[in-house]
Amino acid sequence: MKLLTYETDKGPRCGVLQNDHVLDVSDLLGKGGHLLRDVRALLEEDNSPVDRVRDALAKNPSEPGTPLADIRLRSPIIQPPTVRDFIVYEEHASNQGTREPNEVWYRMPVFYFSNPLCIYGPDSQIPFPSASTQFDYELEIGCVIGKEGSNVAAADAIDYIAGFTLFNDWSARDLQVDEMAFGLGPAKGKDTASSIGPWLVTTDEMAPYLKDGRLQLKCEVRVNGDLWLKDGAAEDAYFTFADMVERASKDSRIVPGDVIGSGTVGGGSIREAIRKGYEKARFLEPGDVIEHDVEVIGVLRGTIGPKPKLDPAYRFQVKNPAPLPEAGISKGYKYRRK
Repeated sequence: MKLLTYETDKGPRCGVLQNDHVLDVSDLLGKGGHLLRDVRALLEEDNSPVDRVRDALAKNPSEPGTPLADIRLRSPIIQPPTVRDFIVYEEHASNQGTREPNEVWYRMPVFYFSNPLCIYGPDSQIPFPSASTQFDYELEIGCVIGKEGSNVAAADAIDYIAGFTLFNDWSARDLQVDEMAFGLGPAKGKDTASSIGPWLVTTDEMAPYLKDGRLQLKCEVRVNGDLWLKDGAAEDAYFTFADMVERASKDSRIVPGDVIGSGTVGGGSIREAIRKGYEKARFLEPGDVIEHDVEVIGVLRGTIGPKPKLDPAYRFQVKNPAPLPEAGISKGYKYRRK
């Protein structure tokens, strides 16, 4: 089942996709005047809300809806309570074998908190950070928490995951590298935008693609129609989503609507595309159209907006941007799990 959030003339609504048509979940559940504005609002309902939507669909298989082609999708979770972004792909953590990840990376799934106030949905215009000249994408898979918990064991974690979606952690690499020289972050380098979508594919529908806790899915990235990643492997994750849920909830809380990002699938950023030898790979420019395509889940598309002029009086400009990697040096990179 695919749960989504879409725009109406009365504001955003939670919907469900059936036969290329979108059904309003509030109507489907007979909510009357209590309208569910997004998938988070549904997940916050009592009494197994996802199961109730599934049951309602089974009872009303011919329920009319609005054609998907006529719908403007929003992020399924308009404003998550929290966004935790992990880094569980060795290819990304090792810069495709050009550096050795810290031993901590092999011991525990590491994450940072991203900005839940700057969330964009499918086909959105993505703001270009004025202080950056090295704007990048990150192809990630995200899961969304479906019920509250604390100190969740990995063995029980799947029961807390409502479903899976795509997550794009837009990154200003020059800001990121400059500020992280201090040993803290990322922070401002990833503060401008994150994209989520196109919808939430419920965990039961994804179950056939989970093996040893890892999604067996192929991933692609296209920029202006050109392939910048082919055959990215979601299954190469070093840690599982269950590991991430356990780590996130330890001595803390997870709640419905929380988003957990996997970190960049191997090859799923521009620096990695350059190292892999994709000839057209470069940092993003205004007007670029980026598509992240993961089988079973779908396509998450965004267009880079115009670059604002940086105020010359701005005091915190980048002094030490990282140089571009050498093209093609990681064509032969092989995933290696310790």
